[in-house]
Amino acid sequence: MNKLTFDIGQAFFGEDHFLRSLTGIGTLVGVFVSNAIVVAGIILLFLLIFGGIGMMVGAGKNNPQKTAQGKQAVTAAVIGFIIIITAYWIAWIVGKMMGIDNIFNPVV
Repeated sequence: MNKLTFDIGQAFFGEDHFLRSLTGIGTLVGVFVSNAIVVAGIILLFLLIFGGIGMMVGAGKNNPQKTAQGKQAVTAAVIGFIIIITAYWIAWIVGKMMGIDNIFNPVV
């Protein structure tokens, strides 16, 4: 059975790389998922800024189409962020119910 498994850190990063401690797919997924909230927050910030600017420019030029596009961007950003946060909390609750304490904080 040991022939079917291998050390991800060794295979992809070599002997002395800082990600050498990644020992399985679960740890790798945990690292990506724990950083997904940060990336989603940054995307939300940019979409809110650009959508707000689009709404102000559309209102200033009396262009209802541009205002609607800005409003749509802000609405989509907020709804997307709510979906990501909800998915995070559902996964966290399921992890707690199953007894997995470090689902989003993998031991690296």
